Formats: sequence, structure tokens, C-alpha cells
Amino acid sequence: MRIALGVSYNGSAYEGWQSQLSGLTVQDKLEAALGKFTQSKVSTLCAGRTDSGVHGLMQVVHFDTDAERETNSWVRGTNAYLPKDIAVQWAQIVPREFHCRASATARRYAYVVLESAVRPSVEAGRVGWVYRGLDVDTMRQAANYLLGEQDFSSFRAAACQALSPVKTMQRIDISFRGEPMQRYWRFEFEANAFLHHMIRNIMGCLLMVGDGRQPPEWILDVLAKRDRDAAAPTFSPDGLYFLGPVYPDSWGLPKQTAAFDWLP
Repeated sequence: MRIALGVSYNGSAYEGWQSQLSGLTVQDKLEAALGKFTQSKVSTLCAGRTDSGVHGLMQVVHFDTDAERETNSWVRGTNAYLPKDIAVQWAQIVPREFHCRASATARRYAYVVLESAVRPSVEAGRVGWVYRGLDVDTMRQAANYLLGEQDFSSFRAAACQALSPVKTMQRIDISFRGEPMQRYWRFEFEANAFLHHMIRNIMGCLLMVGDGRQPPEWILDVLAKRDRDAAAPTFSPDGLYFLGPVYPDSWGLPKQTAAFDWLP
């Protein structure tokens, strides 16, 4: 049978999602736990690979297995073998036609950034940090230039393996809580797909606009050049969360987990 899982994790201690020889990735830990739970080798596919230090609120994976378990047992049984910073949130038997990556119509990410003269402490690793004041109107104007189908070559990492740099950005929302120099920002992105480091590179540019180092129209110039050197430096992975894929309702999968309500 084919099983889909919703997985959340704090990525601070891991070398990203994808399996590595070191064994220090989220995929390695999940597959080891599933192997112990089923007493068999389990290979998983994920909806969206995340970088080192990036967190996941609802990574979706699927795998095929001959092991028969109650649905809730896939959650509790697997979690019994996982470290404390990784947890299966839900499990569901899905048709063989379901593919966690190919069946998704979009993917969602959120960046949480602390604007403060003092670096984060209790939030270390869970928020990005800027020590300059940010302006919401200029960042929203810049973000609007990124919407729709675009060639995102300027925001693409050199190691990116995507066949095409053309993606469709469906939504960018920017909000904040608190007073100037003592507030938390939330940047939310939704697109049909993302390039390697695309969001981190976009964030670097939005923050340069927000703190006044560049005007909003600069984003148009960065896009037009289709050159990574035209954009800002890659922003820290701290504070970046994979919110999960978006699927048609017909698959009947959860749209979010309890962790969504914790995120600022």
C-alpha cells in the first residue's frame, strides 16, 4: 500500500532534508525510524527538499510498504523512534496514483524575521534577524513585481538542478507584529515550484528594499538581468519554514498541522 505522512521538524540540527552519507538529515532520521517500526527498509519521497537549518511545518512524504498498521499507529509508532525535533503529524493511506511531489499544485513557505537592535536569543535559529528598520509599503511594492510567471534566474543558486528557471509566484504576503525595532515580520510565499535558494535570495532583496538601501523598482532590474550577481546576498536559513505543499481537495489530505498556530 502507499502511505502519505505529514512531518514537522526543527531543521537547526540537520544537514537539510535529503539523505547524505553522514546520516544527519531529516530524511535519514525518518527512514531509520520507519525501518525500525516496520522491520523493513523504507524509502521515502518528499514534496519539497529543504536546506540545512530550514524548518518544516508540514513536509509531506509518501512511501510504499507491505507492512499493515492502523493509521494512528503510523504516527505514534514512527514517532517512538524519531528524535524530539522531528514528528509525524498525520498518516493516511493514499491511492497508488498519488505522488507527494507531482500531485502538488503549489508549495508554501514562510520567513519569520526579527527586527531589533539586539540579536535573537530564545528564538535563535527560529527567526532571521535584521538590525535596520524595515518599511512595509516599499517591500510590498517590490514583492508585487515578483508575482506571476517569471524567469527567476537571478534568484537561483549555482547548484540548482531545476530544468527551467521559469516559475509562477502566486502569492507573497508581508505582515508584522510589534513596534519599530521591536517587531516580528512574517513573509509568506506560494508558488507552483521554487528554485534552489530562491526564497532566501528573494528575501535578501526584499530586506534591502525594506531598509532603504534599494528602491522597490530595483527588483525589476534584478529580474531582467537574469544573473545571480545582480541580486542581494543569500539570506540566512534561520526563520525559514516549509509550510507544505498544496493539493487538490480530491486527495482528502490535511491542509495544515498544529504547528501552524504556533508560528508567529
